[in-house]
Amino acid sequence: MYPAEIVIPMKEELTENGFKELLSENDVENALSEKGTTLVMINSVCGCGGSTARPGVLMAVMNSEKKPDHLTTSFAGFDVEAVHKVREHLMPFPPSSPSIALFKDGALVHFLERHQIEGKTAQMIANNLISVFAQYCN
Repeated sequence: MYPAEIVIPMKEELTENGFKELLSENDVENALSEKGTTLVMINSVCGCGGSTARPGVLMAVMNSEKKPDHLTTSFAGFDVEAVHKVREHLMPFPPSSPSIALFKDGALVHFLERHQIEGKTAQMIANNLISVFAQYCN
């Protein structure tokens, strides 16, 4: 597990902007059983997490006319139980962090894996998510 002093500021970048933390299996099950759309950001300490994934997801949420009903996050290598449970819902995709998933009424409708985040700008990630929000969110 990563040390809290490294992880907490990276978590706060999302939680201070309205994302609810998923810390346990129950948190994940409760979040994904909600009606409507649920965005799940699997956060990470890697460079692409901080330089493009987190800024991109925040940019998308702040600049999209249509937004997910629920914004959630869990941290790979720290919120181990919750991330494991989220990844069960992402099957058959392999574990990936950072990653960004959109669920609608509990069903996965869009997933950005690490390899789709690496090498992209925050704006490119935001544009991808904004178009997905337009398609699936109210």
